[in-house]
Amino acid sequence: MKIRQFQVDAFTTRIFGGNPAAVCPLDAWLDDDLLQAIAAENNLSETAFFVTTKNGFHLRWFTPVAEVDLCGHATLASAHVLFGILGYPGQTIIFETLSGILTVERKGALLIMDFPAAPPVLCVPPGRLLESLGQQPVEVLSADDYFVVFDSEDTVRSVRPDFAKLAGLDLRGVIITARGKQVDFVSRFFAPKFGIPEDPVTGSAHCALAPYWSAKLGRQVLNARQVSKRGGDIQCELKGNRVALAGYAVTFMEAEIFI
Repeated sequence: MKIRQFQVDAFTTRIFGGNPAAVCPLDAWLDDDLLQAIAAENNLSETAFFVTTKNGFHLRWFTPVAEVDLCGHATLASAHVLFGILGYPGQTIIFETLSGILTVERKGALLIMDFPAAPPVLCVPPGRLLESLGQQPVEVLSADDYFVVFDSEDTVRSVRPDFAKLAGLDLRGVIITARGKQVDFVSRFFAPKFGIPEDPVTGSAHCALAPYWSAKLGRQVLNARQVSKRGGDIQCELKGNRVALAGYAVTFMEAEIFI
């Protein structure tokens, strides 16, 4: 059996930037163990698989160690493959996922994803969270992830986490964030329990970041940058209980998997 695979850099306009994801179109679902083995072999933060359905596509995402409920950059990468390589003719793609119906609309080269908002709420941080980050936060909240706010972009950039301690936390991962110097806000994202010490650009984290910073800054439309080593840019717009996350993607590689 041969499976087509594409590697796409998401939330960037240039290769070697943004967040790389593998995308595999399938004729039918394979065994879950095989999907997980492919993702482990790729050793990227996410491998996306999709199958055509009556209304659109059934989309699933796998890290090197587990399937996840939501992934932004691999959704963007999947839409990029469908629109830009496989010739999908419409302007909007409907994805059926573990997080419900997600849509991606194209406006020229810009891809706009419609995701559920996940506003974080204040919480009492576990001791190991603060120990692992080594910096004193302004406040700590939680949603799907711990959400740690710092005083400046420089502090966010300077954090050197203890990943072993972070891996023992009960939530999915850790977002750290602050107001930006040249954008509205910056962030970084860590998820070592899912085999991702630091994710280059995390669309799903912006489901929490967008509503938080929209409330803080009094605006619904925000420009964000994830300040990882690769870095990436996300345009955010809060729309009630949904968030529009927009960005660009570029193809790095096309390949075939032999199974």
